[in-house]
Amino acid sequence: MTHVGAQSNILKASSELKSELQGLGRKEHFSPSQAMFREDDSNTGVFLLLSGKVCMSVKGLPKLDRLFSAGSLLGLPSTFTGHTYSLTAVAATESEAVHVAQDDFVRLMRERPELCREATEMLGREVTFIQSALAKRRKQAASRKLSLSEVLTSS
Repeated sequence: MTHVGAQSNILKASSELKSELQGLGRKEHFSPSQAMFREDDSNTGVFLLLSGKVCMSVKGLPKLDRLFSAGSLLGLPSTFTGHTYSLTAVAATESEAVHVAQDDFVRLMRERPELCREATEMLGREVTFIQSALAKRRKQAASRKLSLSEVLTSS
């Protein structure tokens, strides 16, 4: 993994949410370069990172790569929607995580509206980050296209 991206704190869970998730899930170990989940995999739930660092990435968009540490909750978007994962999560170091199945996570969100609000706020921050990065990429692509057309028309 040559590009591990910027450190990110936007998916940090509160101590209350962490405690609830630890009670629902099962602990799993991930070796460096081992995937927790991959883009387009069927959803299996969320992963609360207990230790280590995990790189989240989107195929073909290395500027969206980010490094997450203990306390981060990974896999939220697809766990809420039931769709496939839109990102890949790969351990950058030896890592431990609690894996909470989608049904258990969704049930917790229904039963604990304050925790659901916290999770949706994390989700909102994630979507805002991705939209911003994609808008920057579109702007750069448009700029490159404009520069190429200027070169072609001046010849």
